[in-house]
Amino acid sequence: MIERRVPLSATAKIGPNAILQLVEAVRTAHGEGGVTDLLNEAGLAPYLDALRGVMVPEQEVIRLHHAAVRRFGPADAARLARTAGRLTGDYLLERRIPVAAQWLLKRLPARVASRLLLWAVAKHAWTFAGSGIFAVEQAAPAIITIQNSPMGRHRYDGVPVCDFYVGAFERLYEVLIHPQAQAQETDCIAAGAPLCRFQIYW
Repeated sequence: MIERRVPLSATAKIGPNAILQLVEAVRTAHGEGGVTDLLNEAGLAPYLDALRGVMVPEQEVIRLHHAAVRRFGPADAARLARTAGRLTGDYLLERRIPVAAQWLLKRLPARVASRLLLWAVAKHAWTFAGSGIFAVEQAAPAIITIQNSPMGRHRYDGVPVCDFYVGAFERLYEVLIHPQAQAQETDCIAAGAPLCRFQIYW
């Protein structure tokens, strides 16, 4: 098992895409008015531009995603979060994952490529899991867990709600591992589970 956690002395932060790409998804679905309403609801309107390119406190990410549920309802918020995750995957493919690494992963057997991709994801888990504890249980099908997931924290929906992660994992896998890859969250703290578990299969 591969496991990554934030040191107890560190202030938990998350990459800005968890905010910026949700804003972009809302803009596409609901226009600038929807974006303004969401940012005002979350209290992030005054300094959205300042978030670009910097790590943000995980509490601000949590506030924004919770605000989306209040503003748009659980079903629409789930779709928006999944879209935001896929947009984040596109960002990583375009700007963060080296072209040579992508070339190699696409040509390796899927099981081997999945193991390598998960190793890289685990190495950078602090950028998206915040104070959560990220672990890889197996590579094919891929099974990932996040204890104390920021996306599921303080949610009591009775169903899985970490759609942002589902979208991001699915997008990376369908581009780098297999075009028919699908991701789902099978367990979630918002549904009473002890941790959030994600499965990616192809």
